Formats: sequence, structure tokens, C-alpha cells
Amino acid sequence: MMRQDINKLEEKSIFIIREANAKFKNLAALWSMGKDSTTMLALARKAFLGKVPFPVIHIDNGIDFPESYKFRDELAKKWNMKLIVAHSKIREELSGFSCCGANKTDALKEVMDEHGFDGLIVSIRRDEHGIRAKERVFSPRNKEFKWDYKNQPAEVWNNYTSKLERTDHIRVHPLLDWNEVDIWNYIKKAKVPMNPLYFSKEGYRYRSLGCTHCTVPLKSDAKTIDDIIKELEGTKVEERSGRQQDKEKAYVMEKLRALGYM
Repeated sequence: MMRQDINKLEEKSIFIIREANAKFKNLAALWSMGKDSTTMLALARKAFLGKVPFPVIHIDNGIDFPESYKFRDELAKKWNMKLIVAHSKIREELSGFSCCGANKTDALKEVMDEHGFDGLIVSIRRDEHGIRAKERVFSPRNKEFKWDYKNQPAEVWNNYTSKLERTDHIRVHPLLDWNEVDIWNYIKKAKVPMNPLYFSKEGYRYRSLGCTHCTVPLKSDAKTIDDIIKELEGTKVEERSGRQQDKEKAYVMEKLRALGYM
């Protein structure tokens, strides 16, 4: 996995976050307590003099890891963030896993409608999944939360917002160009607090975090950030191999993304 210039990635992401904050009247960000969304919040704090200036949403299905809930509450307090917890239902849905997928999208719809958010920052990366690779930095969603991945606005010369049409809301993706190693290099550089589940305990660690029902740990002895970076630079195992949902299959993920899944 190739390392990129962290300073250039940081500069671009901060520019995108500032653009979003200036453009939208009512902006929010999604936070899963994972490495990517926590890194995104660290970038937001750097962009705005140590403060996250918009609300942070956690979609909670009630069965996240205890370590994740503790990390959420402690960091929200430490960073003085306005945390909104939206509760999702557990029921059958098209991915085959009732804990996540479309059910979390339904909860997001409700909280977006309740608070009237017109922009939503999401910390997806293009290298995570083939369908996510089709995303734009500023990505329109209609009133049904649907994403038309075949008809997206052009983004030329870092001009992201000049031709955006009126939509229900816009998804903003400041980490699209990053990869997994970049995230960990930035976590090391900026000393970003991190969920302890990412570090090896008794020979296992979590590389990608979901909830307790759909995520399994992988064999690993990586107990430090340097260990994780070294492991990633030599592995051929996919990042989301520990995520058990059928939604990771391309055709299911495409349906979920089109319907508004994060």
C-alpha cells in the first residue's frame, strides 16, 4: 500500500471542510468512532482553531462495542463537540444484516429531517470499495436520499461547488483521496486519539470497525501505530475483510449507496 504526501492530503481535506462550512447553512458530520471519521474530526479541529464548528452525528444501533461507546463519550467531552445520537432499529433489510445497512440510513434520514441539515460530512475513502470509488467530493442526494452515481457533477481544478444543483442535501467527502496507510500516518503525525480496538490484544485486533454483530477481529500482533503501518505495507488482505455483511458484495453495496447508505 503506497504512502502519499500527508501534508498535501491534509491541506486538501482542510480546504474541503472549510468550503463545506462556508457553503452550507446547517452542516453536520457523521462519526462512527472509527479511525477515518475520528481523523476527519481532527482535521476539522485543525481547520477551525481547535474546534469542531458543526454537530457530530452517531447512528447508534445499541450494539456497538463498549470500548467504542467509552471512546465516543470521552472524546466528545474532551473536544467539546456537539454530539447528536440517533438510534437505528434492528430489523431485516436488503444487506442481510439487520444491525446496519439500510436501517442506519433510515435513522440518518430522520435526524437530518429533524434538524434540517443541508450538508453532511462523511469520511469514506475511494480505496475502501469499488462503489465508493465512484463518489465525488461534493455529492448530491435527493429527497429520498438517493444517489445517482451515473449522473454526478464534474469537479475540475478543485472547483467542487459552483455547479451543484438544488438537492435535499449534499454529502461531503474530504478523505476520498486518502488510503488506509495515509490515515494511520496522519494519526501518528497529529497524535489523533484512537479507539483501542484497533490495537492488538491477545493476538487479534480490529482493522475496520462496525458493531458487535457484524465485525470480527483479525489475527495481528500490531500493538502500536508503527506496527500497524508496517503490517499494512506488507499485507494483501482487504481492509474490510473483517466486516461480515453481505453489503460488502458489490451489487448490494451499489444498491445501498444508491439509497443513501454512508
